[in-house]
Amino acid sequence: MSEQMFQGATGVGSMPGGDAREAAKTVTGTFEEFPHLPELPARGPGADMIGRTVGLLVDLYAHVEPSGWRISDRPGRDTRRARSWLGEDLDALEEFTQGYTGPLKVQAAGPWTLAAAVELRGGEAALADPGACRDLAASLAEGLRAHLAEVARRVPGAQLVLQLDEPSLTAVLRGQIRTASGYRTHRAVDRQLVESALRDVAAVHEGPVVVHSCAPDVPFALLRRAGASAVSFDFGLITERDEEAIGEAVEAGTRLLAGVVPSVDTALSDPAGSVMGVRTLWRRLGLNPGTLAGSVVITPSCGLAGASPAYTRAALAHCVRAARSLADNPE
Repeated sequence: MSEQMFQGATGVGSMPGGDAREAAKTVTGTFEEFPHLPELPARGPGADMIGRTVGLLVDLYAHVEPSGWRISDRPGRDTRRARSWLGEDLDALEEFTQGYTGPLKVQAAGPWTLAAAVELRGGEAALADPGACRDLAASLAEGLRAHLAEVARRVPGAQLVLQLDEPSLTAVLRGQIRTASGYRTHRAVDRQLVESALRDVAAVHEGPVVVHSCAPDVPFALLRRAGASAVSFDFGLITERDEEAIGEAVEAGTRLLAGVVPSVDTALSDPAGSVMGVRTLWRRLGLNPGTLAGSVVITPSCGLAGASPAYTRAALAHCVRAARSLADNPE
């Protein structure tokens, strides 16, 4: 994996508002070296992380119920709307990346967050049925293959980076996903099964794969074994318990997308202050400060869908300045 592909700053995925052109213009104008395909969940079901990914599935369909997305026999209005919005987003991205060469990140829900969120026909999460989990993962893999090919066609100079969003992964591993009744939780999924499905989905992309989770206790070692080139996480949730796994991951060549800039409106500190914790972690782990800039990309702590447009622009620009501070003064 080219070290240059994991430098500087980028976004996590979601942005506020519903204007695809404005979002693409903001992202490409701010992250000149590592833009991403924006997601605009405020437009409604189908633009959300799960709905957008449902729209990518091959030979599997779903529609919106009051409780969420539920498997259907055929594509309906909700699936068509999800695909239409994604097409709109791709049109906008293509417009603002004319002549661009370099890394470009696209995001989709990973197989386990998808299985925890999408309901079977009876209303229970697909997570309850191992066969349904396998079918979802296989369908997702096929859909991502086609999606990546489409993005590559539209932005031919891009070196694509695939991000799998797995905010529910820790809860899946711990048996903390609630059943439809809310009175019980689904059984914890075997770690080897989790790893295997992630590996199969990640394998559709020959380039770098990032797994993102803004939940506590990110399973760094499992993600590394599953083939993740990089792990994206909320740096503020890291505890001493995570540090050894992070050190091992970095030494094995895994890159970090460190979410150090708050994803909701707040006063921003100076850029150097935002990355002070990253420098401190590097020192505690005994890692070479010279490797920092090539190992860490600076991002918001999570998606920015809940932020104001003005704060979003400020936060993204702050990520770029913080990354520059890290590169200029690693110690």
